[in-house]
Amino acid sequence: MAEPASLAMADGDTIFALSSGPAPAGIAVIRVSGGGAGAVARALTGRTPGTDRLPARQARFARLCDPEDGELLDTGVALWFPGPGSFTGEDVAEFQIHGGAATIAAVLEAIGRCPGCRPAAAGAFARRAFANGRMDLTEAEGLSDLIAAETEAQRRLALSHAGGAGRDRYDAWTERLVGVLATLEAAVDFPEDDLPEKMLERNEIEIRALINEWHQDIEDGARTSRIREGVRIAILGAPNVGKSSLLNRLAGREAAIVSPAAGTTRDVVEVRLDLNGFLATVSDTAGLREATDAVEKEGVRRARRAAAGADLVLLVAEDSQTAERLLRNAALGGAPRICAVTKTDLTPAPAGWADGERRFAVSSATGAGLKRLVSALGARCARLTAAGAAAASIRQRHRDALTRASQALERALDAPEVALAGENVRAATIEIGRITGRVDVEAVLDKVFSEFCIGK
Repeated sequence: MAEPASLAMADGDTIFALSSGPAPAGIAVIRVSGGGAGAVARALTGRTPGTDRLPARQARFARLCDPEDGELLDTGVALWFPGPGSFTGEDVAEFQIHGGAATIAAVLEAIGRCPGCRPAAAGAFARRAFANGRMDLTEAEGLSDLIAAETEAQRRLALSHAGGAGRDRYDAWTERLVGVLATLEAAVDFPEDDLPEKMLERNEIEIRALINEWHQDIEDGARTSRIREGVRIAILGAPNVGKSSLLNRLAGREAAIVSPAAGTTRDVVEVRLDLNGFLATVSDTAGLREATDAVEKEGVRRARRAAAGADLVLLVAEDSQTAERLLRNAALGGAPRICAVTKTDLTPAPAGWADGERRFAVSSATGAGLKRLVSALGARCARLTAAGAAAASIRQRHRDALTRASQALERALDAPEVALAGENVRAATIEIGRITGRVDVEAVLDKVFSEFCIGK
């Protein structure tokens, strides 16, 4: 097997891990990365005719044998990816084997006995890909989100950023910052040469444009967080109006206790739902009333806190008159509201009251009206996340860095000297570099890659 030299890692070890899902499974994929990947592949497959030199990026049938005593471990497929043209940028060998727990354990144990090999930590493969220039931090985070995606909206957003959408925006901003910085440094280094006045004016225009773009991206990025983390929907209403029954019907399971006794729900019960492709965290809360005991008072307090932190409030009532009062109740916070009259199998809502926008008539017992309500909730989620998918700052750390970069550019505009303006522009450039990982940010790297699962 040809073994091109890999890009060096700090520890120099060859790492390995199961890169597919847990056993049992039809197929398991084991990845080996590092300078010793070729030796591992030879050791395990060397007794298979024709595998002494695996062709690059071609799947070959192989008998995987214990390198010490030649015992057959499994039969499967072996692949060879010479660096730097691999996921990690190093030499990589992958084995596709049968996905039984014992088979996986036997192959991993055999690899672990190969010289210089150690099990990979969480995110180790992706971190090596970053270190070897195969991706930047925004792409790595996009990959992490893609692995964790639960809904269609999350998948689309993660795939976009894993493919470099965020990187392209940050690279373009960095290029513009470098252009501004070059002009300022020229003014400092060659003070005897008068720079054209229009050049300095263009610099100021460019700085203001960047500040405006970043402020907009920070705002859009906050909406993007609802795609990643879920739109927060709080269910509010009086005791025993059917809030828990409605939550259970939306969840398709018994997530909350339902009882004829008023005040059963004392704490906030949260359920994550896929609403027409958008992730939502729906909270069932204690019934709103003047509580008498300490536990119920705490439940009501938590219900109001859930409403205050919600992106959308779903009000629940037993009749249309109460529903209208709830819609107008300013004490329930400023989040958008819709209202559902429940138990319509017992007492139908007035004809024409349900408008399919803010007012709904449903029955948790029969399921009547639930499809329309779910569709409306999904549409609301889409509006609450609108424009967010185009943002580059899809994580809080991105928005924090962009905020600091904006503040640095504002200081540059107010700087009394050109040299001070240049230092502030350089500070803004460093903040952008913290987002992409193109500056020394070891603490940031630890946080990003610790979120990965083992084997990625």
